[in-house]
Amino acid sequence: MPVYAYKGLNQGGRNVSGIIDADTAKGARLKLRRTGVFPTELTEEQRRGSVASSAASTLSNINLGQYFERVKPADLALTTRQLATLVGAGLPLVDCLSALIEQVETSRLKRILSHVREQVTEGGTLADAMNQHPRVFDNLFVSMVRAGEASGALDVVLLRLADYTENYSVLRDKVQSALTYPILMAVVSSGILLFLLSYVVPKITKIFTEMKADLPAMTIILLAVSNFMQNYWWAFVGAVGFAFIAVRLSMRTPAGRLRYDRYVLNVPYFGKLIRKVALARFSRTLSTLLTSGIGLLQSLDIVKNVVSNTVLSQAIEDARNSIREGQSIAPPLKRSGLFPSMLIHMIAVGEKSGELEQMLSKAADTYDNEVDASIASLTSIMQPVMTLLMGGVVLFIVLAILLPIFTLNELVR
Repeated sequence: MPVYAYKGLNQGGRNVSGIIDADTAKGARLKLRRTGVFPTELTEEQRRGSVASSAASTLSNINLGQYFERVKPADLALTTRQLATLVGAGLPLVDCLSALIEQVETSRLKRILSHVREQVTEGGTLADAMNQHPRVFDNLFVSMVRAGEASGALDVVLLRLADYTENYSVLRDKVQSALTYPILMAVVSSGILLFLLSYVVPKITKIFTEMKADLPAMTIILLAVSNFMQNYWWAFVGAVGFAFIAVRLSMRTPAGRLRYDRYVLNVPYFGKLIRKVALARFSRTLSTLLTSGIGLLQSLDIVKNVVSNTVLSQAIEDARNSIREGQSIAPPLKRSGLFPSMLIHMIAVGEKSGELEQMLSKAADTYDNEVDASIASLTSIMQPVMTLLMGGVVLFIVLAILLPIFTLNELVR
């Protein structure tokens, strides 16, 4: 079905724009008028497979950036909260989406919401319309919206989704900020060392090799490393690239991904942090889903894909199978050995008291606080450690160069 980009005026006289699909341009104009939009400009978008002359004539009008633009979690959270406010005010859903499209600044999100509005106008549900854009609205988002529509509490569910998305965005930003410094230091330090070993050190140590004097062990090691980097740098780069590609290809297989995720959880210190982040997401997501009226089995099916770790996903799937057979959720999670006793105890208490959602929310808050403390501790530790490592390498290079110079001075005297 052809897709048309339009510009027009809404019932309030404000300028609006977006995309719409229809069989003909006339059908597109009729659909727009039914939504209260009076089109002033309507152009059919070019599809893949168009002739070269047509593509060349429109290439200058195409904004390539829109195809690489991503919808940030923070933008999605703000949009969801605004939609919840509009729905809670009692406005029709189509009017809510129209007002929301006018407020959105991200071009990709504006286009997606325009398509969602068209699907809703044609009689589809909001959840089904969002389900056509899985890169923006994941299974968790769609399932909660569907539950909200079925229960008649869409505004409440959207507010919970906004809170959840904001919490996830904040947690992700904290983890990324904690990893930025050590990664940046590692890259800069590697560049400096590569420059020293491949360019500076050979020029300084050339005099030592010409004199054929006995050299200290530190200098011999430095010369060997420097010669290797000069003559076989391509082998080093190739080995690093091969290892990276091999790991990426291995992660595409179920067995390779399982080995990688198991290794990640056992990495000293970082493994604990990654586990806490996964447990926080597990607790927060399950609490949000259950509070929204989604059944436990369906909630666990969604949560196992949210934790982003196949080892934990398998444990959640095993727990789901046990629950289907009549067991409670706490025992199978405990048998996996991956979930801490505190979380297991809170889940067991929540099941017995009928307040599982509240207990999971408290557990999520606890793990969020632990993640904050771990990130602060990691940042305070990594800065001096990286500085000391870099200083130690530079000190080794300096001593390896100075010791032979001192020996030559003594020989001259």
